[in-house]
Amino acid sequence: MSELEADYAAAGFDGRLDFGKRPALLMVDVCNAYLDPASPLYAGVESALASNLRLLAAARAANVPAVFTRVAYSAGGLDGGLFYRKVPALAAYLDGNPLGDFPAGFGPERGEVVITKQYPSAFFGTALAAMLTAMGIDCLLITGFSTSGCVRASALDALQHGFAPFVVRDACGDRAEGPHEANLFDLQAKYAEVISEERACELMAGPRPA
Repeated sequence: MSELEADYAAAGFDGRLDFGKRPALLMVDVCNAYLDPASPLYAGVESALASNLRLLAAARAANVPAVFTRVAYSAGGLDGGLFYRKVPALAAYLDGNPLGDFPAGFGPERGEVVITKQYPSAFFGTALAAMLTAMGIDCLLITGFSTSGCVRASALDALQHGFAPFVVRDACGDRAEGPHEANLFDLQAKYAEVISEERACELMAGPRPA
């Protein structure tokens, strides 16, 4: 344990969340905008994409529901409000721009859910919480881009809606290592469990409480 981790633990930031009986895999904004070098949002997160592909295969094999999110804005970005104004790079998500599409080889199969959003959290302004409740979901394995943005916002809102968030480190990415690691640290300390891809696959495949 590092000195920083010890300091947080001593202050009481060392609680743990239990993995639930009915998990879902929530993949946040895994799209071309973060993977195309010509995109203003390019983040060099190809290894995280590979992790998402493996986790998606594991979820399907274990009959764990897979939920995808995407971002799309109407002309002018009015439905993005102040967020769209604050981050001009979000023009990459104007409806019809292929940067908003899922990358080749990754995406929903028939019957899997896609949530379209305009703000950082997958919960804000969407039906995600109501849908998860109706499905009996009690915890989420959360992946995607970017760690400091939409992943963090979605994990925080998952906690606040009563879905235990388990953020998969290997399957998240950001445009810089500093924000990526700082946000994973903060998520683990206060809002979520941060786990490896290997552990996420074990949790999906293994027995869960009756």
